Amino acid sequence: MSYDVIDLRDFYGTALGATSRRYVRQRIRALWPDVGGMSVLGYGYATPYLRAFSDEAMRVCAVMPEGMGVLAWPDANRDVPNLATVAREDEIPLPDLSMNRILMVHGLEYSENTRHLLREMWRILSDGGRLLVVVPNRRSIWARADHTPFGHGHPYSMEQLNRLLRQAMFTPVQESRALYFPPSRRRFWLATVPAWERIGARWFSPLGGVAMVEATKQIYGGEMTGQRVRRRAYVRVPAGAPQAARNINRG
Repeated sequence: MSYDVIDLRDFYGTALGATSRRYVRQRIRALWPDVGGMSVLGYGYATPYLRAFSDEAMRVCAVMPEGMGVLAWPDANRDVPNLATVAREDEIPLPDLSMNRILMVHGLEYSENTRHLLREMWRILSDGGRLLVVVPNRRSIWARADHTPFGHGHPYSMEQLNRLLRQAMFTPVQESRALYFPPSRRRFWLATVPAWERIGARWFSPLGGVAMVEATKQIYGGEMTGQRVRRRAYVRVPAGAPQAARNINRG
């Protein structure tokens, strides 16, 4: 089952959602401390995490998969340009090599075809760019919490995520985790979140609610799936034909 944009917006409007966003965003910023002058794309429902880059990056935009729907971003109620759109996961409406950073949150775990999706990310990511994928951690209790978006879709272990990225011609370079506190709406548990995060990151890292992998694209050793191979075509020219016609076969 996939959360749609309304479910996701409502979750991040709760105290539990705001708290989880804060600690996931801290880990994202630790991996990407500076995006000055870069083009940043958020895929899936990444808009709660993009605001930190808005004043720093040269360009920030968001793409949401058609099965999820789309909400205007940054804010439909303000007189500012909309920077979000909806698209098929295998037809992202962006040019090749156009993004320096791609942040994928609530995207991969809901994908109907992860191979096609990651190929599109590979296509639009610039050479030397970075892809950061955030997914529910299969080993955590968050992956079993139906009242959060991290309890839906396909969770991954860190090993599975790394393998999937390598198969899609990415090279994993950094790993991180977050959300060690119980996914409870109760104020008591929310008040103890800082302690959970400190202790969990130090002693119980494999149990974090989300797994994150930063990867670079491989630019050698493979061919894009579905790439059309162009072959040279030849036309038989009758004897005695003009020289211009004969030149057709030499291009």
